[in-house]
Amino acid sequence: MTTKRNIKENLSGTEADLKLVEYNDFFFTPKNVRVAAKKYGEKSALLNVFFSEYLKTFHIPSAFIKISDQKELQYLTIKNYPFRIKLINAADSRTAKIFSIKSGTQLELPIQEYHYGDSKDSIISESHIISFNLCSYDELKFIGRLCSKVNAVLKSFFERRNASLVELTCIFGKFEEKIYLAGDFSPMSLKIVRQNAEDEFPAPYKIETSAQMNKYADFLLKLTNGD
Repeated sequence: MTTKRNIKENLSGTEADLKLVEYNDFFFTPKNVRVAAKKYGEKSALLNVFFSEYLKTFHIPSAFIKISDQKELQYLTIKNYPFRIKLINAADSRTAKIFSIKSGTQLELPIQEYHYGDSKDSIISESHIISFNLCSYDELKFIGRLCSKVNAVLKSFFERRNASLVELTCIFGKFEEKIYLAGDFSPMSLKIVRQNAEDEFPAPYKIETSAQMNKYADFLLKLTNGD
């Protein structure tokens, strides 16, 4: 599930095309229980800044503009598509059950899942997206190519740091007819596991307490610092 965010419009004259996104100090567990976590919003904001800027260096258009406050980032006021794309590099429990493989098995090619809404049964197909005019066919193909590039760039980033990108959820939107990546690089979206090492938190799919989440967020931030 992607991070729940409060969005406030920035209405100051020359910045009418910008908005502030505030990252809150809570997250939702796999069972959809809301848990407060000190400084979680600040850590989520830092991760979004780092990966948005990093992907820009690979010519991936990002709606991120700049930091506004510790927990607030400034973005273009894009119109988000009403679906999100989950990139899966290792079999999750659902995929493992369907194809009778071990959960966590690395996949030869990443899976791109489209989700509409936040429920457990939110998976939709490309046909749904086109049939219900959620975006055009050409836009969907372009988004798919961007997802493949984002996934390849970030997989390489984590592999160089002895970690594996298991799953990532991407959100896209449009501004002045151009498609931008809008996130999300919070600890709830980034599912990372360390290769050949024991970490002090459970697998990212199983995090349920604020202490576990803060340790996981700190682990992600250490990776961005090159440690």
